[in-house]
Amino acid sequence: MAGPILNTRQLAERWGCGEQTLVNQRYRGAGPRWIKLGRLVRYRLADIEAYEESQAQGGAAA
Repeated sequence: MAGPILNTRQLAERWGCGEQTLVNQRYRGAGPRWIKLGRLVRYRLADIEAYEESQAQGGAAA
């Protein structure tokens, strides 16, 4: 696996939300892509950044 990975706690800190929010997103099939390593859930930084970019809104009109 290439690149940095974050666990649920680290992603919750990055986004300023609770870990349960991320658990709920996974249950609903929402949020960034995640991987399961045995019992551990991990998020690749590249997937997090892609999800963040996909959620970007607003901006200057052309």
